[in-house]
Amino acid sequence: MKYISTRGQAPALSFEEVVLTGLAPDGGLYVPETLPKFTKEEIASWAGLSYQELAFNVMKPFIAGAISDEDFKKIIADAYATFRHDAIAPLVQTGHNEWILELFQGPTLAFKDFALQFLGHLLDHLLKKRNQKVVVMGATSGDTGSAAIEGCRRCDNIDIFIMHPNNRVSNVQRRQMTTVLAPNVFNIALEGNFDDCQNMVKASFGDQSFLPEGRQLVAVNSINWARIMAQIVYYFYAGLALGAPHRPIAFSVPTGNFGDIFAGYLAKQMGLPIDQLVIATNSNDILHRCISSNDHSKNQLQHTLSPSMDIMVSSNFERMLFDLYDRDGNAIRQLMEDFKSGSMTLKESALARARELFTSHGVSDEVTIDVIRSVFDRTEYLLDPHTAIGVDAARKTRRRQDIPMVILATAHPAKFPEAVRKAGQDTDPVLPHHMQDLFEREERYTVLPQDLAKVQQFVAANVRK
Repeated sequence: MKYISTRGQAPALSFEEVVLTGLAPDGGLYVPETLPKFTKEEIASWAGLSYQELAFNVMKPFIAGAISDEDFKKIIADAYATFRHDAIAPLVQTGHNEWILELFQGPTLAFKDFALQFLGHLLDHLLKKRNQKVVVMGATSGDTGSAAIEGCRRCDNIDIFIMHPNNRVSNVQRRQMTTVLAPNVFNIALEGNFDDCQNMVKASFGDQSFLPEGRQLVAVNSINWARIMAQIVYYFYAGLALGAPHRPIAFSVPTGNFGDIFAGYLAKQMGLPIDQLVIATNSNDILHRCISSNDHSKNQLQHTLSPSMDIMVSSNFERMLFDLYDRDGNAIRQLMEDFKSGSMTLKESALARARELFTSHGVSDEVTIDVIRSVFDRTEYLLDPHTAIGVDAARKTRRRQDIPMVILATAHPAKFPEAVRKAGQDTDPVLPHHMQDLFEREERYTVLPQDLAKVQQFVAANVRK
């Protein structure tokens, strides 16, 4: 299988190449040239498989012989060995035909563990095979950073540099990153917001001349195709548990960067009978405005109780647009140029196609708190603020009551005690056992100004020989 750029002017790559490349040289994102399609009978035959067995079946077509079956099964087994629940992605019912898919059972208590534990082991395998050392550079709005660090901290061939917006992530999120004192881990607190961090990463990928000779950058942000690929699996897992492919299913996805929900779109294209995908946003609602009123304009970024979604530039939306515009790279390139100047407008046919599957809803901090409180009052189930946004969006935009609605629980509530306290809880949620001493651990990070040259100097100076 080959991978092509959404902007149409970069060479097609193999799986191994695309994992190690990140952004395409033309500025686009890589997507598969064709998608594997599974029949209803094939999907039905997977009922009862473990998460790891299902992951092998769903992802194998994308690998296209780049890794032996035996090695690929080991990568998957190792990736999910550290999860705290044997089901890996358990479902919890919170209402009539309403389910929470718990994606926070990994080592850093966020859905990013599904992709980044996998990506860490995948990179380790590929780099050892190639006898190559790389530099991972990433931006995080909270959860990606700790999951990427956890996935790469034991990799001899990787130095990892993660930027987070200074004072704009929760204390738990920050400490999950900054208390990892491994010699190959470097945390940068950037004076700016998440979009500023992401712009630094994109600029660095565009010109890697600042790196020592023989090194290249590798992306762990969701621009890396392997992350999207790993996230497709849990849509199939939840669907099979709730009656697919014999009946349709709907999902509500708290999203800022569009990667998680794009994986759901791909699952549908591959044969899972998804009837509706709900784009759930906070007050940084560019995706909701785009779907509901064709307004894809940048507003001032707001600091909310759901910081992992405090994003105004949703990188993975470009992958979706590529399909909506019939894979016309020239059209996508023009759209992205328009957006650079502040806004873009989708053609009506593309918007109509998106609305066939997607609905959207934006949720304020006040409503988020109310939802956490009301769900706990009725079920004694405690939501984190991102998942609460998913619940509210699902309930406000649901098309059918007769099919399961699955809300993706993207983080453990203990990561966001401020929101939980505001919802009326007397005490902070308890951290899982392996993180009980998180606030006693030593921290290590460097605060840097919003200056690309200074960030790149820091990276170059700290890459291990």
